Amino acid sequence: MRIAIDIRVVGKKRTGDETVFFHLTKHLIRLFVGTEHDLFLLTDCHDSDSLSSLALRFGLDETITNVTIVSLPCLNRFVWTAWVAPQYLRREHIDVYHTQYIVPFFISPSTKVVTHVHDVSFRAFPHLIAWSDRFFLWLLMGRSLRRADCVIAVSSFTAQEIVKYYPVASEKIAVVPNALGDDYLQTVEGFSQRISDKYHLPKKYLLYVGTLQPRKNIPYLIRTFACLAERVEDVCLVIVGNLEAHNADPLVSEALEALPSSVRLRVFFPGYVHVDDLPYIYFMARAFVFPSLYEGFSIPLLEAFSAGVPVVASDIAVHREVAGKCVFYVPTDGLAEFCEKLYIIVTDDEMRSRYISRGRERLVFYSWDRSARIVHDLYMRFFS
Repeated sequence: MRIAIDIRVVGKKRTGDETVFFHLTKHLIRLFVGTEHDLFLLTDCHDSDSLSSLALRFGLDETITNVTIVSLPCLNRFVWTAWVAPQYLRREHIDVYHTQYIVPFFISPSTKVVTHVHDVSFRAFPHLIAWSDRFFLWLLMGRSLRRADCVIAVSSFTAQEIVKYYPVASEKIAVVPNALGDDYLQTVEGFSQRISDKYHLPKKYLLYVGTLQPRKNIPYLIRTFACLAERVEDVCLVIVGNLEAHNADPLVSEALEALPSSVRLRVFFPGYVHVDDLPYIYFMARAFVFPSLYEGFSIPLLEAFSAGVPVVASDIAVHREVAGKCVFYVPTDGLAEFCEKLYIIVTDDEMRSRYISRGRERLVFYSWDRSARIVHDLYMRFFS
């Protein structure tokens, strides 16, 4: 069988979907190396340095003959989907094609299509998604799910949401949970000071990691931190996210401007943090805070668990599914309660220890190796 995986997001300094496709693909490679099946990793990168970096990250070398990185350069992602990818799939007689969200046009019926859906926030909270980001999803998602032979959802909650908005997918859904990257399974204590100096981090801080999209509820976090700052003088807030991203919430800057100058100086934006450095930034945090309005899974919760950091997160269905009773839940719009729970998690060492222990125990439920085996079996179902 000839299997192609769309890995265009890998190496693009994105957050959730890049993390998922990198680790899932890396573990799939381990399952396919040395088998009778061929695996083709499709990217739009074309320069030799980027391609060499991808090969290194995936652990590929000249001894592995049945896994190939294929460069299909194209400046426009929509042209890539509409023309470049279908041409390649047809020319190379690909049996299974695995992508995310939008399925390319005019794929031969002989090619089985698997599409990965991380969330449907563009349907659930359209007013929080930029028009340019949701237009093509609105336009093409229904067609894509009709064409797909299998639809992968990253959680049971997301599976339910997909079926809610796209009933056509109800008989095709498979739940493949996200998991924790290999980098988070190592001890990080020795390099903490070097990373702290590199990103100019404060000594005691609350941490947020992720995009700054409106659905992430960051202005709410900033206002709540201002409340906490009046009660705890030595704690800061570190927000790992790109303020300049095209989909960043403009209300984040407004919330910052509304802070007293003394509090504003305690909010840090280190910018893009290299993936290898993130475990250390988690490890040094006093608590991890994740107040999202809507998520498909929330890998950062697992990252915080692994680092031994207590988590305060919004009380939404997917967080309950992923984390169970291992996080301190807060409402998505109750500033006083949010502030009080932040105060407790910062000052109460017994409470912190309890949630740290629960979080570490929760990690046993998630494994990229296990998830890759589920996807491998989905591919093999087409082969049989």
